[in-house]
Amino acid sequence: MPPSPIRKLVPFAEAAKKKGTIVYHLNIGQPDIETPKAVMEAVRDNHIRVLEYSHSAGNESYRKKLVEYYNRVGIHVNTDQIIVTTGASEAILFGFLACFDPEDEIIIPEPFYANYHAFAVSTGVKVVPVNSSIDTGFALPSIVEIEKMITPRTKAILICNPNNPTGYVYTEKEMLELRELIIRHNLYLFSDEAYREFCYEAKHFSAMYLKDVDNHVILIDSISKRYSACGARLGAFITKNKTVLDAIMKFAQARLSPPSFAQLAGEAAADLPEDYFNTTKTEYKKRRDLIVKRLNNIKGVVCANPGGAFYVIAKLPIDDCEEFCKWLLKDFSHNNQTVMLAPATGFYETKGLGKQEVRLAYVLNCDHINAAMDCLEKALEVYPGKR
Repeated sequence: MPPSPIRKLVPFAEAAKKKGTIVYHLNIGQPDIETPKAVMEAVRDNHIRVLEYSHSAGNESYRKKLVEYYNRVGIHVNTDQIIVTTGASEAILFGFLACFDPEDEIIIPEPFYANYHAFAVSTGVKVVPVNSSIDTGFALPSIVEIEKMITPRTKAILICNPNNPTGYVYTEKEMLELRELIIRHNLYLFSDEAYREFCYEAKHFSAMYLKDVDNHVILIDSISKRYSACGARLGAFITKNKTVLDAIMKFAQARLSPPSFAQLAGEAAADLPEDYFNTTKTEYKKRRDLIVKRLNNIKGVVCANPGGAFYVIAKLPIDDCEEFCKWLLKDFSHNNQTVMLAPATGFYETKGLGKQEVRLAYVLNCDHINAAMDCLEKALEVYPGKR
């Protein structure tokens, strides 16, 4: 089981804080935007006298709210096609357990969310990476390149749209190309759409919009980022493939039920006005524009402009990103401040890739982003492993 590139440097950050150093956390996608008051009040003001198990698929009342939410974004499903999970993480894990045998293969464009690898290790699935590059803004690799990776053991392709860690938003053209590929080779398409609301220029094109592939498409979702509710641990597994749903339900029953208080929060979130995301989306876009500008103004740094989510991958003039990220926490400070980044090597399956790259999450306000970029700029001036 690999260590998390997002969390494994936490001991170094804790040690820096004990010395009195201010640490700007750009390593993890933990938004600082306040969780909606209505969501918190739904939990705080409930009148539950006995905290019972919910249905293994999740409370029907919550699944009905999800149906309404998905209808609003053009995804037409019913309550029987949704299984509520303990975060998107459990949804992905259930999907791997149900759809794969040990040693089966899943193709994932890299860099990818590091925990996909952890879920694959947990289930005996082999991840087959296909490389996307900062030079193309991390666009989907060509279908020809993806098709070269398909073997008799290939069962699925997994995308994250918008992408974590790159922020890339897959185009309708790319999604239609994937549709033809999964039909041609009879594959599942897992689509992690936890950042759906945060597309800044292009419109989001869901895998559920693809026609005549109902038995191929599996939607993975979560309220964590959408409503700044990461600690709720509430996700969803959605498909129109009844055979897959029946298999997933066995795993859902084995873990009994998803968290009850979180489902109350989820129902309240689904009732938020449709313009709720206008403010948060505007704020994240402002932060994106700032961090991309600041990064590209630093000598030797290259940063593609992401179309969605709240992450960027930046290429730095350094020898080893993991050593650099440790050094920032152990040996560097600027005005008694430093910045915590995620080494990008942990987001690649291919050994040796990403050694000069880091992921930054622009989940802090603009003043803190500016302070963090001041630290990074000064750090790169004096780092002994600079290239």
